[in-house]
Order: sequence, then structure tokens, then C-alpha cells
Amino acid sequence: MRTLIPWMPAELNALADAGLRRGRRVVRPLPGGACEIDGQQLWNFASNDYLGLAADLRLAEAAKAALSEVGVGARASALVTGRTVWHARLEETLARFEGQEAAILFPTGYAANVGTIAALIEDQDVVFCDRLNHASLIDGCRLSGAKLRVFRHSELETLKGELQKAGGFRRRLIVTDAVFSMDGDVAPLRELCDLAERFDAEVLVDEAHGTGVFGEQGRGVCEHLGVENRVAVRVGTLSKAVGTLGGFVAGPQTLIDWLWNKARPQVFSTALPPAICAAATAAIEIIQYEPDLRAKLWRNCEFVRRALVKGSGVFFRSDERPLRTGSQKDVQEQNADLKKTPDPVAWYGNSVGPIISIVLGEPEAAVAAQRKLEERGCLVAAIRPPTVPQGTSRLRISLSAAHDEVALQNLVDALREVVPIP
Repeated sequence: MRTLIPWMPAELNALADAGLRRGRRVVRPLPGGACEIDGQQLWNFASNDYLGLAADLRLAEAAKAALSEVGVGARASALVTGRTVWHARLEETLARFEGQEAAILFPTGYAANVGTIAALIEDQDVVFCDRLNHASLIDGCRLSGAKLRVFRHSELETLKGELQKAGGFRRRLIVTDAVFSMDGDVAPLRELCDLAERFDAEVLVDEAHGTGVFGEQGRGVCEHLGVENRVAVRVGTLSKAVGTLGGFVAGPQTLIDWLWNKARPQVFSTALPPAICAAATAAIEIIQYEPDLRAKLWRNCEFVRRALVKGSGVFFRSDERPLRTGSQKDVQEQNADLKKTPDPVAWYGNSVGPIISIVLGEPEAAVAAQRKLEERGCLVAAIRPPTVPQGTSRLRISLSAAHDEVALQNLVDALREVVPIP
């Protein structure tokens, strides 16, 4: 068979030689935070299903009700004929949950970020993007046409200097993740809001890994740190703790009306399947009225960190080199500002919540560690460039409320055998 793209085989081989070629496997989800791959049952520590809701039968029953009423597909974009009563119910539920006037849905979290950013700014404006933001935020900033400025949330003096020079732009937008997905650390939202207010900028926060996990009501890190009324735009996803699919923005009616008219990925995409909307509505209600589920997730997070650290240890961040932690008291002092908030969290290193990142350096080391962990019954993601910077390939552990103590102890034991944790 003739090769229509002759350069591609050699480039794929180059990816493989660098340890960066990805492969695909078929995964069968199992109860209790487990899965099956190639006939092997594994504890799943690679999923973003933080509350275990993806397998909740109440979501399945809600989806079945919508399927029986309107079928599978939405049939058109939401602005044409694709917005059903199930979409409207989810929008209303999200608005109430977020304490906002209205909400708008997107087919994915990626589309929500790209579409929202591009709807807010253009070539007369400047956007400030954290270096470790998710690809969807970075792509949204680039596609907007605004002048792009990059900063690190660990070095806010750089951002301050760029804001001081940005007075000539029509609009100034600071864009950040709430929880950085590859490190598990939390953005300094209070400080970012301070800078935005000082220099007449707005803040957009992606709560992808915060929704359902952080905050007394589960609304995310903005709630957790008390800055909900200071953040102009909060983007959320339905595909992680909510356990379904899609993205959303909840906010003032004016903002939502603007996005209905200007967010191209929403305007020109077929709407979410009604059954997904029904399931997501059920999930949001569970998050609202069953806080014990979120409390179990935090207990699991504390169990793993305490088991790994035991008074002192090593945790890692991706931007530079391993971050050594001292005693538990020292680590708590490092995180004193966050510790003031009410969530029952054990604070170790920079990682907070269900994401624990262990940097091993080169791609081959991360892939080899992943394989060894699978041999010991644990599925953990090996994350490599371009998802993370060169030299920072790592294991990314994701904890869930679905995991029991047997699963967590299995993970801890496996990690101690495979990676250099004292």
C-alpha cells in the first residue's frame, strides 16, 4: 500500500526512540475504583473520577430516563434545535450550585476554555497565562489573537511587572488553572485577584480539578479560598469529579448571554447528548447533598500522604527539581495560608488533594515505573512531554472516593517498591 504521508513513519520511530510514542489499550471499568486491562485487574489510580460518580447507578438511571424520552443524540447545536429540557435543567442546576444567575454548556472542558477565552479577548488585548496551565487554556490564549504574556504562579513578581507595562491594552485577562493537573498544587488566587484589582485586569479560573473536590459546598478552589466574588469567569468541567462529559461556565446573565453569542465552540458544535445532561444533573445534586462523599476523598488523600511521608519524605514538583519536605509541622507551616481554610486536608509539599505527582526525570524512567506498578496491581499514569516540560516525566497518581483502604495500602506498598520514597 502506497504511503500517502511519507515522512510520518520515520517521525513515529523518532517518538518511540525518545520514549514518547503513545499507545492505546482497552480498559474495562470495574467497581471500587478498579479496572481491567488485557485480562489483568488493576486498582485504577489514573482516573479523574475523583468522587467515583462515573459508576454511580443513580447517574445511570437518570441517563436511562433521558434516553427513553428523547433518544441518544442532541441532533443539532444548542442554538438551533439541540437544547432540550435536559440541557435547560442542567444549566439551572449548575447556576444554583455555583450561586450564579445562569450557566452555559460546552461539549467538552477543552471547548469551554478555548471558546470562553477567545470570546473575551482579541488582538487589541493582552492575556497573561500561567506556564503550567492546561493545554486548553494555553490554546485558548493563543487562538484569541491577544498579545500573550507567560508567568509562573510561583513567581508573581514577573506577572506584576508585565501588568505594570500593559496599561495601553484595551483589556487585560489573567488566565489560570485552579488546581494544576500535573502537579496537584493550587493557584495563588488571592494574590492573583489582588494584582488584577490593582492593574484593572480580570481573572479567569479553570476549576476542572476543583469542582466537586474543594470548598465547603464543593464549588472549587475559588470557594475554598474565598475569592468567588473577585473572579470574573469560572470555567468548570463535567468530566472529572462530576463523572460525565462536557464543560460549563456559570456566571452573571450578561456573561452567559455574551458566550451564547460569541463562543464559537459552543455555537458551532452539536449539543451534549441529553442523557449526559441528565446524568450530570444527578451528579451535581449528589455533590451538593452528600458531602460525606467529598470527605471520604479527603480522608483517602490524607491516608496516602501520611503513609508515604511518615514524618518526613520527598514529594515533587514539575517546574524545577524535587521538593524535599521536612517534618509534618514544617510542611504545614509552608502551606499556612491554605491551612486556614476549613477542608480536612493533610498538607504535604506542593501537592494538594487527590493528585500526587512523582517526578522521575526521563520518559523511559516514568514508563518503566508505570509497568512495574502494573505488575503490582496498580494503574498509575506515566506523564511525559509535551504534557509536561522536558526532564520532568513523572508518575501522576489520582485518588478517588471509590478507593477503599485495601486499594490505598496496595498503592503505597507498590510505590515503596518501585520509586525512591524513604
